[in-house]
Amino acid sequence: MELLAVYDRAGRQTGLRPRAEVHRSGLWHKSAHVYVFDAAGRLLLQQRSAQKDLYAARWDYSVGEHLQPEEDALAAARRGLAEELGITGRQSLTPLGPPRWAEFVGHGYCDREIQHGFQMTYTEVLHHDAGEVAQLRYIDACELQAWIAAEPEVFTPWLLADLPSLSFLP
Repeated sequence: MELLAVYDRAGRQTGLRPRAEVHRSGLWHKSAHVYVFDAAGRLLLQQRSAQKDLYAARWDYSVGEHLQPEEDALAAARRGLAEELGITGRQSLTPLGPPRWAEFVGHGYCDREIQHGFQMTYTEVLHHDAGEVAQLRYIDACELQAWIAAEPEVFTPWLLADLPSLSFLP
């Protein structure tokens, strides 16, 4: 059972709760996500596994992780890169500003996250975890914008909400 640290609206940790309870009850918790770009400036998207409990088989960030208790956002981002994409080592991650408080409601859950965003460039071969990630796709900004306009339902709501802050789309 995965435990997540939960926070009050002032950002103070108030305890640990099971992941399912956190999402069912709308408790604030921390996450880290990473946008990975290739040398041509294309964004890497991952299609979530069909076994995911939230938004299965939808296209998402390059990497997304809940922070484990006592873990900082950078460590969670690095852990996610290793677990989901096979990227290990001390990769250079650029923070995307201060944490963002975000709320997503639907499908019997209320996901309230204090999100820490990062970006990086990676040009080597990726080895994704098939249990976490169904497939990977690099995409340029114009192609992604057209895809979102045609099929917004195939993306996670948090990716759609966060893309404008990345300034990737025209």
